[in-house]
Amino acid sequence: MLKEGYKLYSILLGKCPRCHQESMYEVKNPYKLKTTLKLNENCSSCNLHYHLEPSFFTGSMYVSYPIGIAFTVPPFIVSHVLCKATLLTTFFAITGTLILSLPIIARLSRNIWINFFVNYDKDAVEKHKNTLS
Repeated sequence: MLKEGYKLYSILLGKCPRCHQESMYEVKNPYKLKTTLKLNENCSSCNLHYHLEPSFFTGSMYVSYPIGIAFTVPPFIVSHVLCKATLLTTFFAITGTLILSLPIIARLSRNIWINFFVNYDKDAVEKHKNTLS
């Protein structure tokens, strides 16, 4: 069970890594392809600026590679090992899986990348409210 306060909560749900209160993305559905990677500028709860520096999320490409591998192992095992499919059929199974899961992989890699650099702070919302007062 995912619990607020753990990095996995922020990573899997795409929540603000500092306060875990709101989604980092403008549109929750990753399959709306025009808005898949569009982030809110700041968290409305704790005011975390999601673009920590210019080209910050370029580093998420390094994370997307192992995630992509993790997504392709099950179709390989099912098609090639269990079903004894040809290499060409296995290739299409893996390619299809990657194409269908690309929006999820892109978001997961961004979520993981920002969580490397920003830690959960349960008092972040209160601190932000106090600065506004």
